[in-house]
Amino acid sequence: MMRPPRFAGILARTMRKLAALAVAAACARGQAAAPQRRIALSPCRLKGTVLGAQCGALRVAEDRQKPQGRQIDVRVAVVPALARAPAPDALFLLAGGPGQAATEVMGPMLGALERVHRTRDIVLVDQRGTGSSHALRCDLAPPDATLAQRLSSETLSEEKFRRCLAAYDADPRMYTTSIAMQDLDEVREALGYDQIDLWGASYGTRAALVYLREHGERVRAAVLDGVAPLSLRLPLYFARDAQRSMDLLFKHCREDGACSSAFPDLERRFGELLRKLETHPPRARVADPVSGRFTEVEIGRDVFAGGLRSVLYQQDFASLVPLIVDRAAQSDFGPFVAAASAFDQGGARTMSLGMLFSVICAEDIPFIAPGEIDEQARGTFLGPRPAREFARICSFWPRGALPAGFREPVRSDKPVLLLSGELDPVTPPQWAEEARKTLPNSVHLIVAGVGHNVTAEGCVPQLIDRFLTRAKTAGLDASCLEPLRRPPFFVTFAGPRP
Repeated sequence: MMRPPRFAGILARTMRKLAALAVAAACARGQAAAPQRRIALSPCRLKGTVLGAQCGALRVAEDRQKPQGRQIDVRVAVVPALARAPAPDALFLLAGGPGQAATEVMGPMLGALERVHRTRDIVLVDQRGTGSSHALRCDLAPPDATLAQRLSSETLSEEKFRRCLAAYDADPRMYTTSIAMQDLDEVREALGYDQIDLWGASYGTRAALVYLREHGERVRAAVLDGVAPLSLRLPLYFARDAQRSMDLLFKHCREDGACSSAFPDLERRFGELLRKLETHPPRARVADPVSGRFTEVEIGRDVFAGGLRSVLYQQDFASLVPLIVDRAAQSDFGPFVAAASAFDQGGARTMSLGMLFSVICAEDIPFIAPGEIDEQARGTFLGPRPAREFARICSFWPRGALPAGFREPVRSDKPVLLLSGELDPVTPPQWAEEARKTLPNSVHLIVAGVGHNVTAEGCVPQLIDRFLTRAKTAGLDASCLEPLRRPPFFVTFAGPRP
């Protein structure tokens, strides 16, 4: 229901006043703390939030072994705590990908962390190679790309990435996780924090684990959402983990009266559809969700499977999958294109793919044995092609050096809260359990009915606040999570059955 216009205007003016007060308080507190800082901060705005922030940059050597060589700026944003006397340990947010910039994608997460923000500064750092920190961009498609270009299964073309590589004013070998965590620790020191808390999502959990191992004395506590331990070799398990998520979807549909009635034999029909798309990919006339114009596109198996994997990331989108499969089996690919394009607009275009390959080509691909990709993808709807494409790009991408023992499990007795979504197609709960084996002071919470990343779901924000307030895993009562369930499946375009 829409608010009455008069109330909406009053609310808007009130919000603007509160935001202005927050900015003023942030500036005043920032000025008071300035002598302790080596980063000059000034008021700024972050995407996805009305909260005032202070932004600046720390200049670091691209190659830390050559301090007089090329210098790069690491962008930093501080959202000052609302309390007059905030806790001394700020919460640092580490973005996912690899390749996302914290200052570009973490704004909406500040709302979920509102309770933490009351008492703690929140710090966002664009990891080197992302956002405003000397980004290694390599867009899959130009801004004016057609729908056919955006859906193409040839987006990870060798020619495109060779061109990007040749155009960089950078040494891609210097954009690995360990080097980035050295930057992060220098940011911590430059901002005057003796100890910090960490929150990482997806790849950000790997970054947090590496920081925990290499700079553990500076960590008070950590929250890892969608855990990617060092034993998870990207992209080796893409197909296997996505299949687990799809199998859960089929199971839940069979157990749901409305879904099973509307879509009988869904799993069998899905298999038949994939075989058809592989042997006789149709050319479908669909509306471009961006331009609204109708266009003709080819929908092959790889395009369809890759798009569905993306849709599985978010449980509300995933509730459309039975309907998407049913319509596609009847040669209507409009719902598929709309859902897959929504993910592309929200995710793929925020990635610095050059940074992604600098990480994966140094830290993952060298540890994948010949034949493992095909073995792990056998019998899955996604198949081996996506992982093979990553490996092909890595065959010529410059490879950075890693510290000794980099792939060993991270061991720490710091308090760590591990969070997993039950339905996650990329970092399912088993990976958090793997990390937990060497984190004796950790607790693992699995959130039912949720996909990739759970921080904003249900009572999880309150649990994170309680955990960070006490920095203890013992006695964390998570019973408030029990009511959460997968959203009901859409059986028509009008929504779930009442």
